Amino acid sequence: MAIHLPFAKLSHWQQITFSAALLERMLPNYQMFSEAEGFGDAKILRNQLDIIWQWLANRNTVKINVDAQLLKLEPETPDPEAFDSFGVFPALDACMALTALWQLMQSKPQKKNKITDADLDDIRCISRLSHNTVSYYVELLLLDEVDDNGDEEFVITTEQMDEHPLVQWEKDTQNELFDYLKFAAEDKRSCQLAKNMSLSEGLSSLGIEIA
Repeated sequence: MAIHLPFAKLSHWQQITFSAALLERMLPNYQMFSEAEGFGDAKILRNQLDIIWQWLANRNTVKINVDAQLLKLEPETPDPEAFDSFGVFPALDACMALTALWQLMQSKPQKKNKITDADLDDIRCISRLSHNTVSYYVELLLLDEVDDNGDEEFVITTEQMDEHPLVQWEKDTQNELFDYLKFAAEDKRSCQLAKNMSLSEGLSSLGIEIA
């Protein structure tokens, strides 16, 4: 069920833009959890992602202390053992993805023909976290249907997971962003278009309306 994209074909800037666009779909999940549980400050995550977009649009003039941003993010990251609700997991995924994005920004850009597997760890992590948020939620939805039907022998198949609209939407979104950014110019217009693509439905990756 995992999404495997050839991220080595993207430049460092394109990888960061791809990741930031996915984070746009993940942040509302954190905000919903934060409001429901009274934990964390979603504005801190929102501000950090805005800073990254500003850097993408004006990287020659915007300077960021990444270590300071990582320190700010740490106390906003929830411990899943401290909460009973499902919402802690999408919130944790958002924090982990944002952490990986800061780490990706810290890494030194490499020439395409010198990129190693290790250079792609952060963007692969972000892609996987975004997908896992959706797949875990869909699995819970399907299990709820089983409980409602009272079918104790029901087994959730890979096909059922893959065919669910939210999983399909996640895969389509990642593929569309990748296909666009692969040939996109590294400028303000391209990052704005990528951001617009991720927000076009006005919904988070779990179908939560974005305020």
